[in-house]
Order: sequence, then structure tokens, then C-alpha cells
Amino acid sequence: MRDGFSCPKCGTAIPAYAAINDAILAITGELALEPVLEKIVHAARELAHARYAALGVPDEEGGFDRFITSGMTSEQWKAIGPLPRTHGLLGATLLEPVSYRTPNVEDDPRFEGWPDHHPRMKSFMGIPIVARGEVVGAFYLTDKLHSDQFSESDQQLIEMLGAHAAIAMENANLYERSRELSVVEERNRLARDLHDSVAQTLFSIDLTAEAAATLVGQNPAEAKDRIRELQRLGRDATNTLRTLIFELRPAEVAGSGLAETLERYVAGLRRVYPVKIDVRTEGEGRIKPSVERQLFGIAQEALNNALKHSGASEIDVRLAVADKGATLSISDNGSGFDPGVRYDALSAHSKRLGLTSMQERADSLGGRLRIDSKPGAGTTVTLELQDA
Repeated sequence: MRDGFSCPKCGTAIPAYAAINDAILAITGELALEPVLEKIVHAARELAHARYAALGVPDEEGGFDRFITSGMTSEQWKAIGPLPRTHGLLGATLLEPVSYRTPNVEDDPRFEGWPDHHPRMKSFMGIPIVARGEVVGAFYLTDKLHSDQFSESDQQLIEMLGAHAAIAMENANLYERSRELSVVEERNRLARDLHDSVAQTLFSIDLTAEAAATLVGQNPAEAKDRIRELQRLGRDATNTLRTLIFELRPAEVAGSGLAETLERYVAGLRRVYPVKIDVRTEGEGRIKPSVERQLFGIAQEALNNALKHSGASEIDVRLAVADKGATLSISDNGSGFDPGVRYDALSAHSKRLGLTSMQERADSLGGRLRIDSKPGAGTTVTLELQDA
């Protein structure tokens, strides 16, 4: 591998290992797949001093699931047309984990010509990206700047980048799958809420309306009481639906951080419920996004309990983050309950309050969940994490 590398922005000579390290740090700062791929291909073009670069991720149907370019304008790329298929030199790089270099791509027998409006290119280098022995993508670099062809040291440098790119791509895929699972989990929770709260309230409305209709001629005073009960049930159902609709809007914890997401979430709850909700956060640190998502899920469950089941008029939310540790607590001045009542996975009481879900989230984080409550004295849910 070459000993030095010139920064394309300022021309300063820096060691190759420092250049690759800077590129890796830029890549690992992203979680979502598309930004990861964009940073990887830009890093490859700069490291190899190529005029153009592309990163292809194949699908299972002979095409590319993603094909990210660097060095072309959006107008150039749009003029070229549809994504290329995985044939010719593009496909060859995806078939086996072998790199390839040539001073003139048009001399290669696998070259199949340029699409209309495609820039004409000469020097070419194809580098497969390999994860767990399988080619998951490939770099395509063309038109080496200030030279007729890419060198062996260029190849070694991009191969090194490819090894780290494979890890970054795998992490990004895992992150996206995690988000998909979180969406499914949240939909299941909302479905339970619709069944447990709204469906039951609507059933009560139906029975109360039937009773009021029967009493109108026989006992007008009692009928009025039933109608007032109908109004109350209707307001409860409306508030519950508003909350569920609000919760359908996904909270981007990874982008905004847990503290800001909690503030926004509580602000929305205040618009729905006539309850005083106070949020206080301490500490400037950020914990892992996966941990933040689980903490946010616990906060949602605890707030849901306080708002729907406790009859509380005040709720306090506290979040403290410091040196990989975190403490989250949600307290209310509601009716409380007896924590001694069994609330394992088989308990209907547990399912109603979401206690099992909170405990499972806490266990997955290796944290300690504590529920302090007694009838008539409110409830405090506290989660303590020592390594977040």
C-alpha cells in the first residue's frame, strides 16, 4: 500500500492509514442504509483519486437494488436512464470476490458499450464488497485522475475500505430491520389499545344508549343520567382515539435524541389530555440509539398507564443521562394499585397496564425496572441502566 495520500480538498499529504481512518469514521457515524452507501462511495472516489465512482448492491432478480454514484451530477445521472443490469463487467465483479483493474475498460471482452448520454470512461477498477464470504456489493471506479490507470496500492486501499464497508452495510441493514420490527411491535400495541379501550368503550356506549332509550318514557330522570354517561363515554373514546392517532406518527428517536423526542411527545399529549405533565432532563450525553428507542417505549407505556388508568391530574417525567448510565422515571398522583398483584406474562392485569412489555424492554437492556405504588398514593415507574 502506498505510504501517503493527498487530501483532495487542500492537497496536504497525509498517511494512507489516516485517510482510510477518516473515511471509516465518516461511514460509521450513520445508521440508515442510504446515507451509509452515499458516504462509502464518496470515500472510495476520494481515496482512489477517481473521477467517477459507483457502489452497486444487487437484488435477487439480475438487477441492482441500489446503485449509488459519486462524481456525476444529478442531471447526468437522470439523462443516462434506468439502473444498469448486473451483466458485463458490472456483473463480473459481483460473481466472485476478485478485484479487477484495466487501463481501458473498452478493451475488455466483457465490455458491452455505453448507454446513451453516459460519460466515456477509460481506466477502470472493480472491487467486490464481501461479508461472511458472500459478495454483497461492489465498487466501480473509473478515470483515475493524473494517471492512465489505477495502481495496486489503489486496489489495496479500496479493498480495505470494502472490508469496513461490509460491516457498515450489515449494521445499517440490521438497523433498518430493527426499525421495521419496532413498527410491527408498535402496531400490535396500538391494536391492543383499540381493542382494550376503544372497543370496550363503544360497547358500553351501545348498552348505555339502549338503557337510556328504555328509560325515557318510564323514568326521565334516570334516562338523563344515562345520557350524561353517554357523553362521558363519548369524550373518553374521542380522547383515546386522538392519542392513538398521535402515536401513529413515528417518533424519530435516533435523529433527535431521547430528551427532545420525549419533549415533543409530551407536548402532543398535553393537547389531548387535560393533565399537567412536566418533563425534566439532565445530562448532555447521548446513549445508543437502540437503547434510546427502548427507553422511549417504556416511557410511552408508563405515560399511557398514568393517563388512561390512574385518573392522575399531574405526571412528572424525569430523564438523567451521564457516562453511559441513564435513569428514567415517570410519576403520577393517580389512584395507584397494588404492585404485589401478579403481573407476569399470563396476567390480564399485567397486559392491561403494559407492565410485562416494560419489564421485557428493561430486561433486554440489562436494566433494573422498579414500580412503586399503592392504592390511593399514585405510581412511580423507574428504570436504571448502568451501561447504556
